[in-house]
Amino acid sequence: MINLIDRSILSRAYFSREHVARHQLDSFNYFLIHNLQKVVNEQRVIETDIENRGKDNEPVWVELGTIAVKKPLVREADGSQGELYPSEARLRNLTYAAPIQLGLSLVLGSDHQEPIVTTIGQLPIMVGSVACNLYGMNDKERVIHGEDAFDPGGYFIVNGTERVLMTLEDLASNKIMTESTERYNERIYVAKVFSQFRGYRALVVVERNKKNLLEVSFPSVAGHLKFVDLMRALGLTNDQEIVNAVSTDEDILTFMMQNLEESECDSVDCGVMYVGKKLAPNQTKDYQRKRAEFVLDNYLLPHLNYQHGNQKEGDEGYLESIQSERLAKAHFLGRMAEACFDLVLQKRRIDDKDHYSNKRLKLAGDLMEDLFRISLNRLTRDIKYQLERASMRHRDLSIATAVRADVLTERLLHPLATGNWVGGRTGVSQLLDRVDHMSVLSHLRRVISPLSRSQPHFEARDLHPTQWGRICPSETPEGPNCGLVKNFAQMVEISKGVDKEEEVMRILYSLGVEKIRGEVR
Repeated sequence: MINLIDRSILSRAYFSREHVARHQLDSFNYFLIHNLQKVVNEQRVIETDIENRGKDNEPVWVELGTIAVKKPLVREADGSQGELYPSEARLRNLTYAAPIQLGLSLVLGSDHQEPIVTTIGQLPIMVGSVACNLYGMNDKERVIHGEDAFDPGGYFIVNGTERVLMTLEDLASNKIMTESTERYNERIYVAKVFSQFRGYRALVVVERNKKNLLEVSFPSVAGHLKFVDLMRALGLTNDQEIVNAVSTDEDILTFMMQNLEESECDSVDCGVMYVGKKLAPNQTKDYQRKRAEFVLDNYLLPHLNYQHGNQKEGDEGYLESIQSERLAKAHFLGRMAEACFDLVLQKRRIDDKDHYSNKRLKLAGDLMEDLFRISLNRLTRDIKYQLERASMRHRDLSIATAVRADVLTERLLHPLATGNWVGGRTGVSQLLDRVDHMSVLSHLRRVISPLSRSQPHFEARDLHPTQWGRICPSETPEGPNCGLVKNFAQMVEISKGVDKEEEVMRILYSLGVEKIRGEVR
């Protein structure tokens, strides 16, 4: 039994100053250490349309190397630089940001130039993070530099104002969800998934209509595609393969026979052309085929683009990875169809969207990753334009002159200053509430929902039992924001997702899961 003295010690240890905004700081630190380089590796190269450079008109491109974030600096009027601290940024209406340095190398055909490390922009730095000049200081040193010893950090300083990034609550991506809706006096059963890959989020829906036929819809497709014909386009030609990809249940087999009878295609080529005719009607067959393959590989279940996502067309093993991904997408659609039929047969219940196992939180690091990815794409397009313009004017190609640092900086600072984030979200960045110390702590631990404030959303506003120990049941505003703006509970701990499949498999095997005939059981 724990006595009162031990409990007070535990309480002081848990509610230390570091713990209050620890989720914000940990997330941003992970972004600095890991995700910045991950975003750069996704881009990898900047291709150009420059000709007549190098030997035999070989192509010209730029390779991206290692990225690093320095400490925040301030540039004075006389050109000198010095360390910038948060208190000075507040008093002088400066942005607390640090230079980003990236290694870039120009490749002229077979001639690889030496990498040049150049500053590509300024990254806003979270106060208290590993890149902050206050990191590692004790209370006395923080006071010397004009900081409150009890200030938790976890916010940004943009043009002298303190801005905090709200934690966003959203439905889990890459997870099959089922629902039932009423349409034209008919009950429609739906299985859907928000497929997310590198910041791109696509809604893929499999629904059963009143004739027991399955239809699939996803971005870039106007209307619906027949389920069986789409499965054939993805590489499943045999009827038995399609049935096995869905289920071996006898009740579901009856539904699948109806779908097979309504199918128009009997081969992979026919399935691809069926998709192409839907995507590009009245176009040539070659264009329809290329368009269908491009859409299937990029817009259908993009989270399964784990292999060819880091490859370019023409690389060794590119076609094999494309084929394996299409088969994986076919089997994933089969799982969605099985969930839809199980809902019809009442073998599973409709998924509760308000259950907290179906929710995911986007913290400051995740939001900054999305913002940096869009900003880096804008910078690479600008570098490509600058190099092509220099080539047209017959100037020497130079990375140092092609990089304009203000392009990236502007795209990073504007959303932080206004709150208008990428993806059309508003209110993501807010002015830090400095009424008193408790309001600061409350603001740093706030969670907002993307649902519209003007709609009723009664179930979403209700207190769900799974919020116990995670969300404070009483701290929510009055009025239209009630239930949609929440706060973390006092002793909440936020778990982190794992990107690597091997790590998940290792944990499963350590828990006693065995692999039988190639299947994990």
